[in-house]
Amino acid sequence: MQETHINRQLLSEVEAIARAAGAAIMDIYSRPIAVTEKADQSPLTEADQAAHHLIEQRLSLLSPALPVLSEEDTAAFAGADAQGRYWLIDPLDGTKEFIKRNGEFTVNIALIEQGKSVLGVVYAPALAVCYRAAVGLGAEKIDAAGQLTSLKVTTHQASSPWRLVGSRSHAGDAMPALLAQLGEHELVPMGSSLKLCLVAEGSADVYPRLGPTSLWDTAAAQCVVEQAGGSVVQLNGETLSYANTKQLLNPYFLVLGKNQQDWPSLFLDK
Repeated sequence: MQETHINRQLLSEVEAIARAAGAAIMDIYSRPIAVTEKADQSPLTEADQAAHHLIEQRLSLLSPALPVLSEEDTAAFAGADAQGRYWLIDPLDGTKEFIKRNGEFTVNIALIEQGKSVLGVVYAPALAVCYRAAVGLGAEKIDAAGQLTSLKVTTHQASSPWRLVGSRSHAGDAMPALLAQLGEHELVPMGSSLKLCLVAEGSADVYPRLGPTSLWDTAAAQCVVEQAGGSVVQLNGETLSYANTKQLLNPYFLVLGKNQQDWPSLFLDK
């Protein structure tokens, strides 16, 4: 079995695929958007399908060819390969934001090995901003002007208000109780996996997700957060994992920069 070589060339190849998918999405974004519903009543557009087919086809050309778990075709996924490797993709994360035309949607592509996200690309085509990371290569942001910046999470200062980022379309019922415990804070709403990326770049201290998400919503951005020095943990403190693909829903989780707050303890015995 051929090994996966996680290197800058592979990261660049995956970034190119994400950007190509983003171009396909933006072509549709410029026209009237037709919306249908999936079985779970979540929205589906032509852009979701176009990006899915492009990413799946281009990933198949990479070496070695690995299984693909995509939000848009979960039935086609037969499991990770013998070494626990697979591609985990969300061709259009933030479909509701895409429909609202607020720009806060992304293409997410992650490489999973033994349940861990070891390479991730998050591309926001309407913003022309790319976040990318891989084990051993760190985390980077490429802005609309092509400027590349290395990412590091920031350390929260006890004298400063907490900077939280939350879902624009899925706030969750548990968030108000959490905010009441924190005291002084600033809450920034944001769509898609960009919420995790704000923690990775140091624009936010924490992103508490107290509502449903799926594996493909978080994997690529989790790699960015972790390689920037942050963490993505369940409410019990364990790292969010992608080993169990029989369960497509994530547990509730916290995306953390550097701080002294014992976040998981806020949820114990609740």
